[in-house]
Amino acid sequence: MTTTPDVPGRAGEFVRQLGGRARLHDLYDDTGSGVYDDLCAADTSELREILHLVRRTKGPVLELAAGSGRLTFPLLATGREVTALELSPGMLRLLTDRLAEAPARLRERCLPVRGDMSRFALGRRFGAIVLGTTSVSLLDENGRAGLYRAVAEHLLPGGSFLVSVIDPAPGEVTDPETEFAVTGATGRRYRMAEYWPPAAATRTVTVLPADPPAEGPVDVCVSTVRIVSADRLAAELTGAGLVVRARHALPGGGPRHREVLLEVGTA
Repeated sequence: MTTTPDVPGRAGEFVRQLGGRARLHDLYDDTGSGVYDDLCAADTSELREILHLVRRTKGPVLELAAGSGRLTFPLLATGREVTALELSPGMLRLLTDRLAEAPARLRERCLPVRGDMSRFALGRRFGAIVLGTTSVSLLDENGRAGLYRAVAEHLLPGGSFLVSVIDPAPGEVTDPETEFAVTGATGRRYRMAEYWPPAAATRTVTVLPADPPAEGPVDVCVSTVRIVSADRLAAELTGAGLVVRARHALPGGGPRHREVLLEVGTA
């Protein structure tokens, strides 16, 4: 279990009602990683757009914040060599376990690496570097600056850095909290609450069991991420000496945001 922020909104009220039964987890610790994997296993958002752009590049692929392999295995299926960098030990363990069960033709072309996407040095360059699942929002401004430097040092000439980002949608907010039901790949049911006050610099996602037990501990997973618009990200990338070649609208999103994929190269 890792240190997590206070749970805001109605989800926080539920946690307070649980009292000592509530066990708070970061969404990327050992417990949270399993929940995250269950929720995202069948998620195909951004997959088609990323694979299309990766196929236009040549050379090996570096996937940052690879998680448990939601994008890793489709990238391997393109026939490319993939280095999968992930900081969370729990996520990396899920990925390596899944690779161990994969066909040799995929397993032999994947190198899982524990590392920080804000400062990595792999000693080689890649035709495509992928940072999906809007994971760039996990980094603060200094972390993003480190990411841009590392990407520039690892991208082959003519290669592409593909990074997805949440772009806040204009409109009046009547309720800062959105809650919906989600069923994971295992069939487990969850309540997912997003707390995002107007003009806030962060949003907090809380995942709770839809049917908590009447007795005993209840695991609650929390993640607070930064709001980084596509315009701000593009400006930062340009300021770091990179070139934003294109913006691609992604399907999905929600009432408060859109998702955008930036296609970036070196000058």
